[in-house]
Amino acid sequence: MQADTIWARFTTKLESLRVTIGFYLDDIQTPIGVAIDLAIAQLVLTSTGIFVAQTYALPEKFRLFLDGLNAVILWIFVAEYVLRLWCAKNRLRYIFSLYAVIDFMTILPFVIGVFDVSFIRIFRWFRILRLVRFLEGQTLWGSVRSTDGPIFVRILFTLFTIIFVYSGLIYQVEHSINPQGFGTFLDAFYFSVVTMTTVGFGDIAPITEAGRLLTVLMIVTGVALIPWQVGDIVRRLVKSAAQVELPCPGCGLILHDRDAQHCKRCGAALQPQGESLNA
Repeated sequence: MQADTIWARFTTKLESLRVTIGFYLDDIQTPIGVAIDLAIAQLVLTSTGIFVAQTYALPEKFRLFLDGLNAVILWIFVAEYVLRLWCAKNRLRYIFSLYAVIDFMTILPFVIGVFDVSFIRIFRWFRILRLVRFLEGQTLWGSVRSTDGPIFVRILFTLFTIIFVYSGLIYQVEHSINPQGFGTFLDAFYFSVVTMTTVGFGDIAPITEAGRLLTVLMIVTGVALIPWQVGDIVRRLVKSAAQVELPCPGCGLILHDRDAQHCKRCGAALQPQGESLNA
């Protein structure tokens, strides 16, 4: 009987811990949640910087240091993925969610690295996609007040991500065969920018079938995603033209429909324009 009581208390505390960890992993309001998200974003950027730096000729000691730092960051990503999976209410749904797929691709080199599959290194360039978590309606610094701001940020991030990820992939498949054209990541990045902007100087070009296929996919991805997001901001601009600035006393949302009496976000009563607060 006593063992059952101890086990029940243990499972209760474990469940409470699971809920608490899950809350802070997804939270962007409390100081702890903000600190976790900022730390993860910094690790993503640091890891990305390491990958770019390793495409250059570096002193052996510095390269070993970067390898060690990258291994530590990878372990942290693995621990975070396991924690998110443990905290998920529906683990199967979480595994196939967009964020979980991105997270899994970032730790894939760790998962099957013991088999020394060299081609798996291309997945390291997908780590930058983890920053997509911070492009929701709310940011690490609070609610986004501007209606158009998040769309502009999303468009810029989408363009940068397309160029960055495909630059890394093209560099990975071209560098060993075409080192004169794709000697460093900057060469691949230059090629991607020139290609995406349709300038096409032709001074650098992929020579492998995989490199050419990635170039086609990069162009198709940009053509498919950028106009779609531009259309989204146009629709929002048209919608905003029919709205007025009427700050909500509850959540601070500024734009509302002209005949709105309650906030569409929190439901608080709105003060009509021109009406005194003391009336």
